[in-house]
Formats: sequence, structure tokens, C-alpha cells
Amino acid sequence: MSLMSLRNEGKVAIISMDNGKNAHNLEFSKQLLALLKQVEEDKGNKALILASSDEKSWSQGIDVPWMMGNIQNGNHADVKEFLHNMDAIYTAIMEFPMPVIAAINGHTFGNGSVLACACDFRFMRSDRGFFCFPEVDMSIPFIPGLLDVILKVIPQYRFNEMLLSGRRLSGDELKEDKVVEQTFEGADALLEGALAYAKTFSKGRGIFAEHKRRFHKPAIEGLAIKNPPVIDAMKVLL
Repeated sequence: MSLMSLRNEGKVAIISMDNGKNAHNLEFSKQLLALLKQVEEDKGNKALILASSDEKSWSQGIDVPWMMGNIQNGNHADVKEFLHNMDAIYTAIMEFPMPVIAAINGHTFGNGSVLACACDFRFMRSDRGFFCFPEVDMSIPFIPGLLDVILKVIPQYRFNEMLLSGRRLSGDELKEDKVVEQTFEGADALLEGALAYAKTFSKGRGIFAEHKRRFHKPAIEGLAIKNPPVIDAMKVLL
């Protein structure tokens, strides 16, 4: 079953997550990795928008029933593959040879928020959707390398509050901290705004990739060095 789709608006590629809450599981990670590769291989693409077709959600993070069911059944291989795949997705986005823009049209929680942070720019609705890290309420610790991805975007003082309280922030609140570039009322205005911004980029793909690799080096190395030992030992949950 296809969980997402790809289309183009001129030289802007749009990956739309099309599975309701757009929860992250093994199949989600495989399909997103494949589409990222497809977008990168099309040399005509100059920017990528990561969107959602759901009315309420951009991405509500890890598919917890899927993950807990596999852990309880001893199927650790699929869980490990999924977590390594998500790290590969974050890395691919941070090294992508073009800007990646998150058009956040609804609720964005946990792993979904990490995915948004991996992107280069974030646009959000002002009239719908909250952004948060509910891990503290679920007693799930962050895999350490994810913190580096988040902190490249969210100021430390704000993330400290979000990390320890689980508080949900609106698009306008995130705009104050420059986490979100701009907010729009309504899903159509959001996508139009994200598209207009994406179309301003026309620089060479090579320089984008190199700038991003250097700029995101701490986060990329954090994923590569800190996460594998934790994932492979299955020290993912308390």
C-alpha cells in the first residue's frame, strides 16, 4: 500500500504523506527513502516540499502500536531496521542537494517533529496544528543523536521547555523563535506560500549539498556515532 505520493510543480518536487496521521513505521521509512532517492535522481528538481494530504496531521510520529507490538513479539530486527532507516532519512535530508521545506499543515508530534527539524525550512498553519515532543508523557527517552537534529533548529531554552513539559506549541509561537519561517491561514495558503518560497531557489545542486553537509556536520555525525550502539542494543525504551 502506498503511504505517500510524489508530484512536481515545475522544478519543485512535492512528496505528500497520504496515510492519515502519517505515523512512522518500517514501511513508511522504506517508502520515504525511496522517494527521496527518486527526487534526488531527477536533475531538474531545484527544491523539495514535504507535505501531508491529511486535514489534521502532518505527522504524528512513531507508530507506537506497531513498534510496541514488534518489541513485545521479539521482532527486534524490524524495529532496528526502522530506526536505522529514519536516521538515514534525516541524514539524506540534511545532505540533500536542494532545499527541503516542510509544509506543516497539522499536528506534528515526536518523531514527526524530528523529521520537520531535519528539513531546511518550515512553514506552518496559524489556524491549525500543534508541534510538540510528547516523549516525556510516554516515558520514552530520545535516542541521543536525535537531539542534535532538533537543536540545529530549536533554541536550547525552548527545547528544554518542550523536552521536559511536553507542551504543544502553535505555528505562531514557533515563528517567534524562528523555528518556522512563516505561518498561513488554511492549507491552500500554506502550500502556495511554501511553493512560492521553494521556487526562489535556483542555485547549483553541488553547492547546496556541500553547504548543507558542512553546516549540519554535528547533527550528521551525531546520528552516525551516537545512535547505532543504542539502536543495536535495543536501549530504545526505558
